[in-house]
Amino acid sequence: MYRRIKQILCCTLLLGSSISAQALSSATELKPFRALYESHLDVGIELTLEAVRELRQQSDGQWLLTSTADAAIAGIEESSRFTLDQLQVVPQEYQYHHKVFGKRRDATLNFDWPNTRVTNDVDNKPWQMDIPAGTLDKLGYQMQIRLDLPSGKTKLSYPVADGGSLKQYDFEVLGTESVDTPAGTFDAIKVQRDRGEDAKRETYIWFAPELDYMIVKLYQIESDGKKAQLLLKKVESP
Repeated sequence: MYRRIKQILCCTLLLGSSISAQALSSATELKPFRALYESHLDVGIELTLEAVRELRQQSDGQWLLTSTADAAIAGIEESSRFTLDQLQVVPQEYQYHHKVFGKRRDATLNFDWPNTRVTNDVDNKPWQMDIPAGTLDKLGYQMQIRLDLPSGKTKLSYPVADGGSLKQYDFEVLGTESVDTPAGTFDAIKVQRDRGEDAKRETYIWFAPELDYMIVKLYQIESDGKKAQLLLKKVESP
């Protein structure tokens, strides 16, 4: 049950931002936002929770993206501090905090781009790892998808510092579908996470161009057949 709830909360945090490629043509045009999502989860019992995604600019000009999901027995908080370089997300620091049944896990990644290295500090046990140019963190790749979709790409692939190792995250654009959400009905681009032919987990994400490629729906099937779904509930100005 502990691992199952952790997986579902991580799925809940796979959300997107309301930022268009045009708006990102320069960092000064990037606009803060706050988006709310509702989630329906199957963990043996029906579980409903709310997830919140926020973007704001810091005093030094860098951007901070935060994502939170909370339930009575568990919660996850993530944040990514980043800059932009020609529509490329450049992560500077990533933080992850989760608790399930009173157990906690904390991780911080600090990116050292002059030396192309990242310091992973997991539960106060730091170590370093070499990374190639273009490496993203687990929030940064989600924003990078939003930037790449307007170009018409159908195959997306990103190196991601994840779990103390470098992983390749691959996605495929499947087409356009109409999606009903509490925030309205949208013609959205459907994207599938490509985990390989033998993968037992399936993840589908719908992005609405009319909302500057914000995620309006996420649907995930776990390896045990249980399902999780996210729907856009509301978009607010910060």
